[in-house]
Amino acid sequence: MTAAAPAAEDSPGSWLHEDLHWSFARLKQGLSTAESAVVREHGMSLWGYTVLMAIVEAPARTQLALAQAVSVDKSKLVVILDELEGAGLVVRRPDPADRRARIIEVTPEGGRALKAARGDIEAIEERLLGGLDTQERAVLRKALRHLVGAPILAIEDGRQAESACPPSGP
Repeated sequence: MTAAAPAAEDSPGSWLHEDLHWSFARLKQGLSTAESAVVREHGMSLWGYTVLMAIVEAPARTQLALAQAVSVDKSKLVVILDELEGAGLVVRRPDPADRRARIIEVTPEGGRALKAARGDIEAIEERLLGGLDTQERAVLRKALRHLVGAPILAIEDGRQAESACPPSGP
């Protein structure tokens, strides 16, 4: 017995449009395109924006913990932090408990840039979610927060997660 042919590629109900990986990849691609442009206006890359948000949420976080929290390779994180530090958005200082470790802190300029960038990002998200009512938005956000927790860990099944931002090759 053969599988029924899927609907046309661009029609709802097609295999492509029913595939979660494709759907999330397409959303990520569109958001990345729009958001990269606006965060550049605030002196950072999209990864810099993500890292800056994580630092604000946990200012005493080590570089290793930060890399794990944002799913970026440790060596790539160093490049991102170099860019943020060069732009005056963060500072790295030795951890008093471990001189080999660095604590990353957001500068006042970094806080202002993050707040401004966050406002622009929220406007983009508002445009994206404009066709959903308040309840649909809340359900979507709640479902996404849930899925990035235990369910994703379960399907990774203990395998080493691929970094969302691997190091660049030579």
